[in-house]
Amino acid sequence: MTKLRVAGIGVAAVAALSLTACSGSDTASSGSSSSAMPSSSVPAPTSSMASGSGNGMTTNADVFGPACSQLPQGSAPGSLDSMGPQPVASAASTNPLLTKLVAAVKATNLVDTLNSQEAITVFAPADPAFQALGDAKFNELAGKPAELAPILQYHVVGKRYDAKGLAAAGSVDTLNTAGGPVKIEGSGENMTINGAKILCGNIPTKNATVFVIDKVLTPGTNQ
Repeated sequence: MTKLRVAGIGVAAVAALSLTACSGSDTASSGSSSSAMPSSSVPAPTSSMASGSGNGMTTNADVFGPACSQLPQGSAPGSLDSMGPQPVASAASTNPLLTKLVAAVKATNLVDTLNSQEAITVFAPADPAFQALGDAKFNELAGKPAELAPILQYHVVGKRYDAKGLAAAGSVDTLNTAGGPVKIEGSGENMTINGAKILCGNIPTKNATVFVIDKVLTPGTNQ
């Protein structure tokens, strides 16, 4: 795996982003090593789907969370069927919950890097996590990729976990090693990621399992 280089994180950048957001082949129970709100009528998965298999790999039947029903149906762009065969950054670019995150990833030139990873977990803050910041501040930060990239990297784990694997791990290291581990509490629909609630979890893509969350994960803050 090509390691992402972690840039220095300014105190001001971390504070500004504290209100904002960001399928491999080898798997194991604790995750597999990597060598990276529009509504619809899709029914929300039940809580029995929340755990997954525990081996990092998930299917559409494992997806859970209150925002999952807001994804498009069938094979439409942004649907589970559409995202599944795509690498994670490409899949996220069609997800209606993640338009701000996708803009941030593009601004930091991380699209190809994320797509090239073999088996990763992505904690993806949804659009509302950016709204409190405002468009002007978001655009300002998007113009400073050296400051923004380390915070986005703090949302990427270099192993592939499903919800059950995360619960068993208790904490996970991210590609921003300077930011410290991310703390996992609870399980299933009651799981939190550094205190962030899961809006739609266990989303399968070609090289990643994605958890859409309701806030940014601030490096250096293990809640």
